[in-house]
Amino acid sequence: MSKEVSNGDHNSAAKAPPTPSPLRFSKFFQSNMRILVTGGAGFIGSHLVDRLMENEKNEVIVADNYFTGSKDNLKKWIGHPRFELIRHDVTEPLLVEVDQIYHLACPASPIFYKYNPVKTIKTNVIGTLNMLGLAKRVGARILLTSTSEVYGDPLIHPQTESYWGNVNPIGVRSCYDEGKRVAETLMFDYHRQHGIEIRIARIFNTYGPRMNIDDGRVVSNFIAQAIRNEPLTVQAPGTQTRSFCYVSDMVDGLIRLMEGENTGPINIGNPGEFTMIELAENVKELINPEVKIISVENTPDDPRQRKPDITKAKELLGWQPKIKLRDGLPLMEEDFRQRLGVPRKN
Repeated sequence: MSKEVSNGDHNSAAKAPPTPSPLRFSKFFQSNMRILVTGGAGFIGSHLVDRLMENEKNEVIVADNYFTGSKDNLKKWIGHPRFELIRHDVTEPLLVEVDQIYHLACPASPIFYKYNPVKTIKTNVIGTLNMLGLAKRVGARILLTSTSEVYGDPLIHPQTESYWGNVNPIGVRSCYDEGKRVAETLMFDYHRQHGIEIRIARIFNTYGPRMNIDDGRVVSNFIAQAIRNEPLTVQAPGTQTRSFCYVSDMVDGLIRLMEGENTGPINIGNPGEFTMIELAENVKELINPEVKIISVENTPDDPRQRKPDITKAKELLGWQPKIKLRDGLPLMEEDFRQRLGVPRKN
């Protein structure tokens, strides 16, 4: 096999994909697109559901166990005739007739996945196996939200999809990094062996309303600290970089990938790169100029650099992020202030 194929650039399947329900081809039955979103009560998942529900031809089923997600994120859809919410853990099989599966279910912030690393790896591996089994049975197309963490602490910069990564297999973050790497492997094996239509998005840091306030991710930490008048805690050395994509841009990228003809993996993220010090200074300036910035100890295996190469997303999906960090942060501040009950002083 050529190197290109093993990097997932190869788009042909060994077998024809399974056929969906016969009703799909009925002359007299105008059916809607039935879409399952696992992890749909989470941060990105709930924004994806909002966008999918805007299309009247979509029926959306959300499966979520509320480990990190919240019913509150979906409150405007509960009771809607085209919407259904199931409390379900993806590590158990699920039987539903659907046309598309967006498989987002997984704790995605260090605080949650380090709290229960075994659960995290089970969600990534058994959860993805169960969703692929479902896709195989009902002939659905399945999209996996993988992560920039598959690149580990990268030795190339920016990261392209053909980079195999530099990951510690036995570190405290490995349940997430290696779990997602295995999930990608499973996706491609089902694609090659069973002809399943797959899509893989490697998503980079995303921010916006509905993020968990105390989830240990840097943007939510800084905004919550600034609103509460606490010092912004920058992990040493502060020169490590991240790239932040606003959630509406991310959702647009995921839908374009699902609707397009490329299996991926495709990086979806914002290539605008900021050091942690720069991010803290932006938050301070925009939200609370009075607040102090202090340095704290770092967590192990924290990558030094993160920046997506989004050439593929631009060329194959016609996608690139539109919202700049300085425009996105105030939108997130508004949401956090409401949830924390701290109004803005005039």
